[in-house]
Amino acid sequence: MGGAAVTSPGAAGGAAPGPAPYDVVTLGRVGVDLYPEQSGVPLAEVRSFAKYLGGTAANVAVAGARLGLRTALLSGVGADAFGEYVRGALAGFGVGAELLVTVPDTQTPVTFCELFPPDDFPIHFYRRPVAPDQCLTPDLLAGPSVAAAAVRDARALWITGSALAVEPTRSAVFAALQLRAGGEVWFDLDWRPVFWADPGEAPALYARALGHATVAVGNRSEVEVAVGSADPETAAKLLLERGVRTAVVKQGPAGALARTSAGEVCTAAPMPVKVVNGLGAGDAFGGALCAGLLAGTPLPEVLRAANAAGAIVASRLACADAMPSRAEIDAMLSEQVPAPGACPPGVGRTGAGGAS
Repeated sequence: MGGAAVTSPGAAGGAAPGPAPYDVVTLGRVGVDLYPEQSGVPLAEVRSFAKYLGGTAANVAVAGARLGLRTALLSGVGADAFGEYVRGALAGFGVGAELLVTVPDTQTPVTFCELFPPDDFPIHFYRRPVAPDQCLTPDLLAGPSVAAAAVRDARALWITGSALAVEPTRSAVFAALQLRAGGEVWFDLDWRPVFWADPGEAPALYARALGHATVAVGNRSEVEVAVGSADPETAAKLLLERGVRTAVVKQGPAGALARTSAGEVCTAAPMPVKVVNGLGAGDAFGGALCAGLLAGTPLPEVLRAANAAGAIVASRLACADAMPSRAEIDAMLSEQVPAPGACPPGVGRTGAGGAS
């Protein structure tokens, strides 16, 4: 696994990542989602599937791009047809693919899910024996490389917990964190126990990554892995104690909670929608969070928009392809009336605190 050779981004032409630094570079999974066109039936009985871009880091990059951010994805694909599809899809969504490496002798991952709305969406990952995004090496971020410059100069780096599961990508994540040197690092806790040979290793590795992070975001099961508590208030306080400036806990049917080191506390109530597929709602939340934080928007408004983005995606089948525009988010928000003493309503019942 650790010895797989990769084609370094920019190696062929030596092109710079672009005329200006990226707003956000995301680091983590990318692949192809094959989602059933029949709902309420087990995978064995599904008759047809629709193909979409997927993977949490890719989804967040697409969500940010839809909201006007200049984003890029640092990840890997196989030298296969699905790898070509991923590159084309990223380009179509306006996401920089200059940092995407090709890993020989691997296959671009495929993911299936089952649809049992409103809250049961079993997911099946085809990533064995190793996925390309698990083969990123620290060498990609060494010296004056395209990837090193993009990670160092971006306004924010978005890392994912699943990228810590396997070497050498684990070491590549920490190499990226070293390049940030006190800059903005936003940590999506993204807990996928199936990716870990020993899930017991996760808390210590999460703690190490939190030491570099300025923002942490996760659902209740993810914060429990990171800090040992699934209680949103307790978990948010513990995340702040680990050194982050802003802690965001997604609570699914209970909405969302944000707490800052400056003492600000914000909650967002659930936003009822007809759920089609809860997968990807958390990534839409993440992309909107990026856009709001980089714009300097007040935290209550950021949380409100993020919840609306998650609600919209939960009402659709796809993940990356379903990411909303600013106009769609604004339209949903305009229909909601803020509750006294709280952030305006957001996404609880749609599953924005769940899988992505």
